[in-house]
Amino acid sequence: MRKNLGIKTYLCPQPALIIATYNEDNSVNAMVAAWGSISDTNQIAIYIAQSHKTVPNILKRKAFTVSMATAKNIKVLDYLGINSGNKVKNKFEKSGLTAVKSEFVDAPLIAELPLALECKFISYNEESELMLAEIVNVSADEKTLDEKGNLLIEKLDVVCYDPASHGYYALGSRVGNAFSDGKSIV
Repeated sequence: MRKNLGIKTYLCPQPALIIATYNEDNSVNAMVAAWGSISDTNQIAIYIAQSHKTVPNILKRKAFTVSMATAKNIKVLDYLGINSGNKVKNKFEKSGLTAVKSEFVDAPLIAELPLALECKFISYNEESELMLAEIVNVSADEKTLDEKGNLLIEKLDVVCYDPASHGYYALGSRVGNAFSDGKSIV
């Protein structure tokens, strides 16, 4: 038997995304967002409230990076999510994380996070709070790649956000092969 729960944000998994930008004084700002996804082969869509320090930073610099949270860094990443860059001026510095300038966009990479999308601003809809950006590069820690340079998801140790219990969960193990396993059904 099913039970109706009403309107909820229970589409799972929701990646715990870390969005990094530069502030006006060139210091680093980073926030956590859960409502983001790939929207085209070279595009990302993220819903970000205008009240976040990140929005004016992106609008000014026309760039940002997006990394996925990792289990190893979950406490410090949650710190970035529960503290506002509008109120805590040096929150990134307090986090103890390390910023490295992107080669491709005017935004910082976070050294401790193994995968980052380097993005150029496309548009922001103030009414829906939808930010669209072009992915101009993806950079990955070499430890997360196989001998051919392909990304190994299981080496990322990425974390998803659970909106039902407000928990973070590590991505599980591989359970199948896309574009292949379904072929066995005749």
